[in-house]
Amino acid sequence: MDGNILIETITSDDPEIRDRTAEELLAGRTAEELIRLAGEVDRFLWRSKNLYERVRAALFLFAIYRFFLPAAGPGRSEPLPAAAGRMLRGRNWTGALRQLRPLLGDDPPEPARSAAAEAYYRLAFSLLLDQVHDSIARTAGNEELFQLSRLDRYPLQVPPIYTTPDPATGLYPLGRDCCPVRIDPCHSGWSDIFFLAMDAPRSARVVNISVDIARRGKGPPRPPIECFSRVIDQPALRLVSLDLGVSREITSTSDLFDFDSDPLSLLKAGVIASGLVPPTFRDDNLSLLKILSKLLGRGRGIELVTRVRHLPPGSRMAVSTTLLAAIITRLMRMTGQIGSPEGELTDRQRRLVASRAILGEWLGGSGGGWQDAGGLWPGIKIIEGVETRPGDPEDGVSRGRLLPEYRVIPPEKLSPGIDRTLRESLVLVHGGLARDVGPVLELVTEKYLLRLEREWQARKRESLYFDRIVAALGKGDMAGLGRWTTEDWERGTKEIIPGAADAYTEELIDRVRRRWGEKFYGFLMLGGQAGGGMAFIVDPSIHSRCLEEMASLMGEVKERYRRALPFAMEPAVFEFSLNGHGIRGELRQGEAARLPEE
Repeated sequence: MDGNILIETITSDDPEIRDRTAEELLAGRTAEELIRLAGEVDRFLWRSKNLYERVRAALFLFAIYRFFLPAAGPGRSEPLPAAAGRMLRGRNWTGALRQLRPLLGDDPPEPARSAAAEAYYRLAFSLLLDQVHDSIARTAGNEELFQLSRLDRYPLQVPPIYTTPDPATGLYPLGRDCCPVRIDPCHSGWSDIFFLAMDAPRSARVVNISVDIARRGKGPPRPPIECFSRVIDQPALRLVSLDLGVSREITSTSDLFDFDSDPLSLLKAGVIASGLVPPTFRDDNLSLLKILSKLLGRGRGIELVTRVRHLPPGSRMAVSTTLLAAIITRLMRMTGQIGSPEGELTDRQRRLVASRAILGEWLGGSGGGWQDAGGLWPGIKIIEGVETRPGDPEDGVSRGRLLPEYRVIPPEKLSPGIDRTLRESLVLVHGGLARDVGPVLELVTEKYLLRLEREWQARKRESLYFDRIVAALGKGDMAGLGRWTTEDWERGTKEIIPGAADAYTEELIDRVRRRWGEKFYGFLMLGGQAGGGMAFIVDPSIHSRCLEEMASLMGEVKERYRRALPFAMEPAVFEFSLNGHGIRGELRQGEAARLPEE
């Protein structure tokens, strides 16, 4: 075989070559062959300027040192150099690989193999993060703000409407933005993950529904995400999360950019992504008071308060990204970047907020996908990757753009009464499990790049399911929708990431199927992992009874698995309705300008 077979695979435009699997390329090779290939690919990695080439090269190197070289034979025992260990602990992946390179010759010792695998793996995601930052900084509307380096050029100022207290009550006006969350009937195998969409934009397709929500019996559904802001007569940035019961006053940029183990890290990321404190100020230990003085005048600050109604952690309805979007919208309104303090956003403004919400997710360490910002838009929408065009930030870097197109399906192209049809067929629940979906998204990216055979075939099937799910949804065919979302779950999602399923969820599906027979149409897993947000699609004739029975059924099954799985809460059943507005803002004045009782 050609000695550069991995490089040929990475650089080819021919799908027959480009889509060769890691098993096909590397399985059965001797240790000597693998070491030679690794050396050549490593040199290619540092020469290439193309994002896809560099990330896939790093993942091939990871696979060689983690899987294929150990299968070819054990390495000798030799301690890891202290300098390499320090670099790994400090997350300096490039420096760690520089220290490890002399050991990765003819017979790499076991510790060096393991360390190299970790460094190449983390390097791949760090390269992607750098591109996310660059693309968002160069998105129209972000250029000036995200290249700002000096405080004397800080351009923002809070409009007088926020800084003038009411003469009767003494209260400053209170701004509020509220936003729906999303249900995703199909994400085409997590195709909204940035790297997948940037490499294969034509395959990146999601159907996404904006919904208002409430726990059953707790009132009518309404937008569950809220963000409030107002001026305070104190020179500080006060961050408050009502649902977490946490508040902090921040006075320095070093504190603001410290995300480690901080329950308010999402609020901090929103402040930064909004541009109130630009990301370029990260390494400048500025007094936040100087920035607030620029914004508001001396002696004043800002209070930012968030609330998530009814939805627990791990809902798989993109709560964190939606909350970020609400924070960013509210602060962009308050700093004059969005002209109107009230009402809906324009499509251009939504796209700008979505880009900054993506940045906020990566600053906070989530690394979610771009469909998560779909709640900014109303109704049912198709979100699709876009091929790179000249002038895009990704031109010459990747095949697709970082940001997708968000296309709302007009009501006239949907079945009449689609809101009622969905409400009378979907039993929307939270199973009580709380899991970090981040590792799942990393695994999806890894398997995509390595083109592992079973997973690659499942990904191809996902494209067919998407078209059928969209068609059924448009016609209001709930039986068809349930059939294809179940097929998507069984032969798509679970084939790509078996760990997305669990025994608890599988037993729930089986019990619902046996209880309702042919009137159970199918299962819908929301987001990246089962056990949290999910839906059972049923015949409308049994919908009410199914709603009544679901909580007790989930409780019974939870009791069976409570010692084996990470349950964080009691299972919950939701009511929902289609949201026709997307994110909306209001400005409360006088007596109305009071924060919620919490």
